[in-house]
Amino acid sequence: MRNLERELKNTIEGEVRFDDGSRALYSTDASNYRQIPIGVVIPKNKQDVIQITRICHKYQAPILCRGGGTSLAGQCCNVAVVIDMSKYFNKIIHIDPVNKTALVEPGVVLDTLQKEAGKYQLTFGPDPSTHYNCTLGGMIGNNSCGAHSVMAGKTDDNVLELEILTYDGLVMRVGAVDKEQLEVLQNEEGRKGEIYRRLKEFSQKYSHLIEEKYPQIPRRVSGYNLPWLLEKGGFDVAKALVGSECTCVIVLEAKLKLVYNPPARSLLVLGYPDIYSACDHISELMSYGPIALEGIDDVLMSDRNQKKIHAQDTQILPDGKGWLLLQFGGESKKESDAKAQKMMEVLQKRENPPSMRLYDHPEIEQKIMETREAGVGTQERVPNEKGWEDSAVPPERLGDYLRDFRRLFQKYEYECALYGHFGQGCVHTRIDFDLYTTEGIAKYRSFIDEAADLVVRYGGSLSGEHGDGQSRAALLPKMFGSELIQGFREFKSIWDPDWKMNPGKLIDPYSPIENLRLGPDYKPVKVKTHFAFPEDDGSFAKATLRCVGIGKCRRNENGTMCPSYMVTKEEQDSTRGRARLLFEMLQGEIIGKNGWKDESVKQALDLCLACKGCKKECPMNVDMATYKAEFLSHYYQGRIRPRSAYAFGLIYWWSRVTSHFPTIANFFLTHSFFSRFIKWGIGAHPKRSLPRFARKSFKKWFFQRTSSATGHKKVILWPDTFNNYFHPQHAKDAVDVLEHLGFEVSVPKVSLCCGRPLYDYGMLTLAKKNLRQIMKELKKEIHDGTPIIGLEPSCISVFRDELTNLFPSDMDAKRLKNQTLLLSEFIHFYAKDHSFKPLNKKALVQGHCHHKSVIHFEYEKEILQRLGLDIQILDSGCCGMAGGFGFEKDHYDISIKAAERVLLPSIRNAPLDTLIIANGFSCKEQIEQATGRKVYHLSQIIKMTFNG
Repeated sequence: MRNLERELKNTIEGEVRFDDGSRALYSTDASNYRQIPIGVVIPKNKQDVIQITRICHKYQAPILCRGGGTSLAGQCCNVAVVIDMSKYFNKIIHIDPVNKTALVEPGVVLDTLQKEAGKYQLTFGPDPSTHYNCTLGGMIGNNSCGAHSVMAGKTDDNVLELEILTYDGLVMRVGAVDKEQLEVLQNEEGRKGEIYRRLKEFSQKYSHLIEEKYPQIPRRVSGYNLPWLLEKGGFDVAKALVGSECTCVIVLEAKLKLVYNPPARSLLVLGYPDIYSACDHISELMSYGPIALEGIDDVLMSDRNQKKIHAQDTQILPDGKGWLLLQFGGESKKESDAKAQKMMEVLQKRENPPSMRLYDHPEIEQKIMETREAGVGTQERVPNEKGWEDSAVPPERLGDYLRDFRRLFQKYEYECALYGHFGQGCVHTRIDFDLYTTEGIAKYRSFIDEAADLVVRYGGSLSGEHGDGQSRAALLPKMFGSELIQGFREFKSIWDPDWKMNPGKLIDPYSPIENLRLGPDYKPVKVKTHFAFPEDDGSFAKATLRCVGIGKCRRNENGTMCPSYMVTKEEQDSTRGRARLLFEMLQGEIIGKNGWKDESVKQALDLCLACKGCKKECPMNVDMATYKAEFLSHYYQGRIRPRSAYAFGLIYWWSRVTSHFPTIANFFLTHSFFSRFIKWGIGAHPKRSLPRFARKSFKKWFFQRTSSATGHKKVILWPDTFNNYFHPQHAKDAVDVLEHLGFEVSVPKVSLCCGRPLYDYGMLTLAKKNLRQIMKELKKEIHDGTPIIGLEPSCISVFRDELTNLFPSDMDAKRLKNQTLLLSEFIHFYAKDHSFKPLNKKALVQGHCHHKSVIHFEYEKEILQRLGLDIQILDSGCCGMAGGFGFEKDHYDISIKAAERVLLPSIRNAPLDTLIIANGFSCKEQIEQATGRKVYHLSQIIKMTFNG
């Protein structure tokens, strides 16, 4: 290994990582399986991949290529050199809109291709639910499909040519060949000619078995794609290699077919008494030409309600307990609606027609389709629920198959949700397998045997989308027979005579109950924590299992999660990567031998901005901000923290002291000579401007003012550190707004702090002390139910999130959580009927991460619209400042890059008369320091309406 690593580092441009942390990061995919790789290599270009393969061949090291790492069947983890194509080897080489083709490198993310192809009203037909993260190379490896495969087919139907690399170093381009071309190719000297000769002999030898054993259904994904080697398949070698799961060759480049993308979409949802009767009508419904036909059952929707994710979605579905989602396409909305209405008119005349709802609101249509897409994250613990998740049968037999399938669940006493691509007979499931105990694993093994028999009896495929990997490969003889399985071995040997390409997957595989991520030997270290983790039964180990590996945190754009990954494209900087390392830390096998002091975990958490985006946007609500705070509290126990931790983490205390002499403090903070030394002393970056203290704090102003309004109801305005000591005008304006609305404003006389900056540095003992003091000092107000109104989203999120996690059994903590509101929330609930004079201005709005993640940002939008503003809410994610993070010298570059993705260019390009609105202290600092534009708080905007 040392020689292999050394030679790789001395040869390629890309990155070579054989350290324990990197190996732990890549030890699993989105499946139940876990295998420690030899090392990880991240190539920068095609030549790197060729050199990596040459060196691995020299040392006889197995190879596994992967893209987004979202495979559900275990094909993307192995004891091999893992080649991660996604970070650098990800260029769109060319799009030909005339011939409707695209030439891409394997690391290109599907959404990236769709965005570029969309400029020509084209698309790549297959679109898995992980389209934001999955790579084209991974889709080729798995023969991926997706909802719109109804319109365009599977990945193999859309691959025209592949440039491939064999383990022994041959680079060749493959595609369809006619008889004359095949004759020429097989007569070539060397390895290439040998491959074509052997493929022709193979095709002739096994043609009768291929004709006999391969089911003729839309979603046959299991097994090698051998029908493409038959004469009627056009002897298409590229298509034959699609779905081979890196067990044969490495893809260097792919020429793909693009299809026309109808500009208008209409969504029709049909409700049936149950999912089985819904599926009885699939064939008829498909005759109306939908471009997608998806199905979901009542169990799936019930699971989503229990998790409080998209709970409102059930209210916008028509009546029923089983639903079919049909999407129609057209040149205009009128045309696509007409197709749906034509079908509705026919169905309405039938006896017992389904309930129907045709939607005309794009946001609702998208929400319903996303609900179906997000099925992977609906259950409590998906790592225990994969293993039989995408069987496929003839669509016309789907209803009967699901009835028998349900009876099989009942026999084994399994609970299950059913959903999937029903238009093509592909069924996704989430089954509550017990993969912890010996008895549960034996039961699982027996179940999948019977489930495979059932699929075969219906003429179906064990896999209809996710590939075979380790989950189903051992069951392939049931589907294809032993003779054709021998043919699979011969096919692999033609390409990989050394059997070093992803060994043990698909052919001569590991057992489906080997290499389990959990299993009976899963005994994580028990640790004592500050946070209670009540939603994870008080277990930090269970919290680390929340991540299911689908990688939504690896998006390149859209949403908040995960800002550091969007900048670095590093697996360790994704929520998934961090969760995996925390899991491995508790395992103590590769990393974690030093427990909480593990440097690999510390490094991975270093660029976590604690934005809480994952708490909302991750399908399993992974809460990395909390995990980071917990980890750092133990990591620094008995250690000195960095200087910046004491400077920014303790800013409340520094501010209290400095408020007595703000003019002197500001002189030193802004004077070029002294400022340079202060920044060095607190670990701040030289290019940052340190915030100036206000000449008079808000609380001093409040208690010195000579008159105050009395209202019909008392409220408390929370004087957070930032608006009290730095931007008191925000709080003063909030007082005016609240009094204008008829409320009597009070402010705590005792100096209190929620401790928000403390969490970023793991100072949890002090943070808990602060919260105890707040609950003690405000006990009467808490019991009276007095609303507490906040202006800084990050501070209010402490009351709404951390408070009850630290004090789960304290009723005052629960009361305080429920009666603490942001200003916009308070106006929504308590001043719903108040009318404001319209401002009639344009505004750009940067939503604070915590506001979007754990509070209710929709109320902010509502209030701004009530103020008569034409608003644009930026989809810019985190501003990059994130409290002290963006001030720190080591994090400055990441902070600026995060802001430069969308936020800062949007602000710079906005007309000067456009209002810039951001409630967060961090957001305001980042924008004003980087653009010079003035940023307004909501309280200031509302105050403007007083004067018209």
